[in-house]
Amino acid sequence: MLATPKRVKKFFKIIKMRRIDAIALTFGFFVGGGIIYLILRVIGIDATQAGIWTQFILVGSLILWVLSYVFRFSTGNMTYNQQVKDYKKAVLLKRLEEMTPEELEKLQAKVEADNKS
Repeated sequence: MLATPKRVKKFFKIIKMRRIDAIALTFGFFVGGGIIYLILRVIGIDATQAGIWTQFILVGSLILWVLSYVFRFSTGNMTYNQQVKDYKKAVLLKRLEEMTPEELEKLQAKVEADNKS
């Protein structure tokens, strides 16, 4: 299964980071590092090698996370941008709800005329 831009964009729409999520992720990241280190020690790897492999895994994970952030930034798919889009959509829907039937007919006629030209 190829990671097409559409699929990648859909995946990152699912992930919406807030400040508390970032704090929890950081805490989990360090706890995960400790767990990885302990697992490597339990399976018999000496402390130095376990530390090196733990750092390798954690730094690799951090680099992937930063790349995902850069990708979301470059595509404009960040939480703030999404909130602005949602707000604009809500404002437009509210305006449509407040329009009288005559105003809606005029708007529809104008949209149809614009689509024809």
